[in-house]
This record gives sequence, C-alpha cells and structure tokens, in this order.
Amino acid sequence: MSGGLGGYRARWRAENEQAREWKGPYRSYDIVKEVVIAIVGVACICVLLTVLFSSPDDPPSTIESWSRQMPADFVATAVTELDGTSALATYGPPYNHNGEGQFEWFIHLQKWLGVSHPINTAQDFVISPLSAVPDQPGLRAAIGKYAAAGPTQQSAWTTAYEKGLGKAKTSGEAVVLPAGSYGPVSMMMASLLSLAQSGGLDGALLTSQQFYQTDYTKPLLFLADGSALSTRAQADHLLGEQWGMMNETGSWPGQVWLWLYTLWYQVKPFSTSANADILVMTVMGLLTLLFILIPFLPIVRDIPRWIPLHRRIWREHYAAARRNAGAPPG
Repeated sequence: MSGGLGGYRARWRAENEQAREWKGPYRSYDIVKEVVIAIVGVACICVLLTVLFSSPDDPPSTIESWSRQMPADFVATAVTELDGTSALATYGPPYNHNGEGQFEWFIHLQKWLGVSHPINTAQDFVISPLSAVPDQPGLRAAIGKYAAAGPTQQSAWTTAYEKGLGKAKTSGEAVVLPAGSYGPVSMMMASLLSLAQSGGLDGALLTSQQFYQTDYTKPLLFLADGSALSTRAQADHLLGEQWGMMNETGSWPGQVWLWLYTLWYQVKPFSTSANADILVMTVMGLLTLLFILIPFLPIVRDIPRWIPLHRRIWREHYAAARRNAGAPPG
C-alpha cells in the first residue's frame, strides 16, 4: 500500500514538473486591447441591465410617515421611551448600561467596548424635542410637572396611559384615549405626535454638531422600537425568517453569497437565542479559520489525492503532461 501511494506521489510530482514548462507554439496577444474591450463590453451590459432591471426606488421610512400611518403605534412606542421600558432603553451597550448585551460564555463584547453612543430615550426622544417647541406655555408646564414628579408618580402616569391606549380609538391621524389619570403625559404624547406628523421630530433627532446631518442613528432606533420597520420588512420579504439578509426589496434576489450567514438564523439554537448574532459570528469565524488552515490539516488536505475529482476536470492538462513526460496513457 505504501509503495503504491509512494509511486503515485512520485508520478504526480513528475507530471507537475513537466506541466510547468510550455513547449508548444506561441502567438502574439494584445492584452491592453482585450482589457479595453472587456471594460467597454461589461459597462454596456451594466448600463443595459440597469435600465431594464433597476433597483426599486422605494421612499424611505421616516418618523413622519410612521406617525401618520400608524399614530397609535407611534404613541405606544413613545410612552415606552418615556418610561424607559422600550427595547432600546433596556438594550445595554453601546447605548446605555441597562442591559447585558449579547454574550457567549465569558465573552461580553458589548460590555467590553462600553457605551460609545449614549442615548437616554426619555430625554432624547421625548423631553428634549418637546422642550424645543416654541410658544407652547402649556406644554412647557406639562414637561416641568413631569420632570418635578418622583419616579413612582411618573410610573403611575405612564402606566395609566399605556392601559388607556388599549382602549384608544384612532380618528384619522389622531389618537383618542378614554378619560384617565394620565397627568401631564397626555399632553406630552399629543404634542409629540403632532410634532412627528409635521416632520419636526425627524429634524430634531438629526441635530448634531456637524454642518451636514448624516447621523440617522436616533431616528432609526426610534423607528426600530415600533412596528413600522418590521411591518415594512415583512411586506418586502426582508425579515430574518424570510432569509431577508440575502434578499433585495420585494421578491428580487440580493446578496446570494450571504446564504451561509443567514442559514444559521433559521435553525436552533440560533433561531430562538437572544444571543444569535454573536453565536453566528462565532460559527462563521470558526469556519473561516478552518478554511484558512486547510493546507495544514493532515486529513483534510489529502482529500483531493484520495478523491481526485480535479483530475477529471483538468483531464486534458494531465493527458498533455503525460505525453510530454513520455508516460503511457491511463
């Protein structure tokens, strides 16, 4: 067995040594001309495909459109931002210290990196935008009353308001709640809804020290706490359980090469884990490391020699190598 394997390896080395030296004819080749033709051809094809199959130009989701189309959902989300019970308010790093973040075993990446983009949902999403509204003495009094109250009283108002939302009715773009002990929260939420529907809240959440307002973190996080983005994602087949990571908007295929990433989100324990992201990152990291180490793994690197499928694909090359070496066919 060892002699046969040794002979095969010696013959394989001889064939490859012969294959390195080209003894056939040569012909001139203008590589610059070929490159220019290829670039022009590919550019024409891209322009044609862009005209025929362009990416859908869908309007963006904004807080204004969300508050107009789903006013009850907007108000319900806003009150959770105010009382600190929203998903963002309890998320943890990099936005606050109110959660553990995703972790695996002893690896707590989010906590190690810390809070790099601090967000106080009550202050940033509700109180600060409302405080900037001009010529509203009643609103300013409501904000002052809420800020002066203790945590227990604030919680009582927001809890009563959330219960009232369960019986609320939507009239056009307005939300009508039954009578209740809502304190200043009722006026604050009504004013915030009005500000959002005017487009003012989108602008207020984009305010930064830069001249160009390009940081959309706050409005996107506010939208993500509600149902607007998830509802739209479901309609466009972009949810995780719809393999959304590798989809384009609608039914168009997108980044197909991401199938290996999104595959793990469809199976347990990843599909039911709150730490799915870091688990998938770990699995993909191990697979990538395994791929890099293939030349150094004794059993894995010998598979092509035991199952020489490549010799069938490159059969003409190996036949020519044998002829040049004077070896008998077979």
